Amino acid sequence: MAHPSQLGFQDAASPIMEELLHFHDHTLMAVFLISTLVLYIITIMMTTKLTNTNSVDAQEIEMVWTIMPAIILIMIALPSLRILYLMDEVNDPHLTIKAIGHQWYWSYEYTNYEDLSFDSYMTPTNDLTPGQFRLLEVDNRMVVPMESPTRLLVTAEDVLHSWAVPSLGVKTDAIPGRLNQTSFIATRPGVFYGQCSEICGANHSFMPIVVEAVPLTDFENWSSSMLEA
Repeated sequence: MAHPSQLGFQDAASPIMEELLHFHDHTLMAVFLISTLVLYIITIMMTTKLTNTNSVDAQEIEMVWTIMPAIILIMIALPSLRILYLMDEVNDPHLTIKAIGHQWYWSYEYTNYEDLSFDSYMTPTNDLTPGQFRLLEVDNRMVVPMESPTRLLVTAEDVLHSWAVPSLGVKTDAIPGRLNQTSFIATRPGVFYGQCSEICGANHSFMPIVVEAVPLTDFENWSSSMLEA
């Protein structure tokens, strides 16, 4: 959960998000080094009036500003491609959930169970209890077992939506008539908040997402109670 005056991302709750955080820091360091080098060269040119072409051969300059950007791009592209392939892999999921976007709420169908499905609406401000977050809490949370690969099928019934939970490193577009697939593993128990990240209409900011990761025994108890209800 984000907090006031926070710098950086939320704490990672999945291996993919940990990889994204490392890649962000790696890329930020490259940007910082490039900015420092360019600022240093500009400062030298302004203070020493290094403007004549005799100081450095033009061919040498062309080699530097051609080779160095290529090396930097390779250093950024290789880990980026690795993470993209990791995000697309879905290896033997233990649970499959279908998330359907509506104007303006989410529906969840647990496809491993025959009759386990429910709607998830935002909790009105007047119904919030102490400790709950305004515009982020819902009446029915999406409960998943922790440390279990979960496959998420995302679609929409009316307009474009986007199912996004920053702590899990998941952001998938919900498109009417199409199923998009993603996966995640919650590495620790907790409640993780997200929102629709596509401008889907007047109440776009009122369709939050809440994922609750619990131990497997608690998930079995929850699913049994939901099926009985």
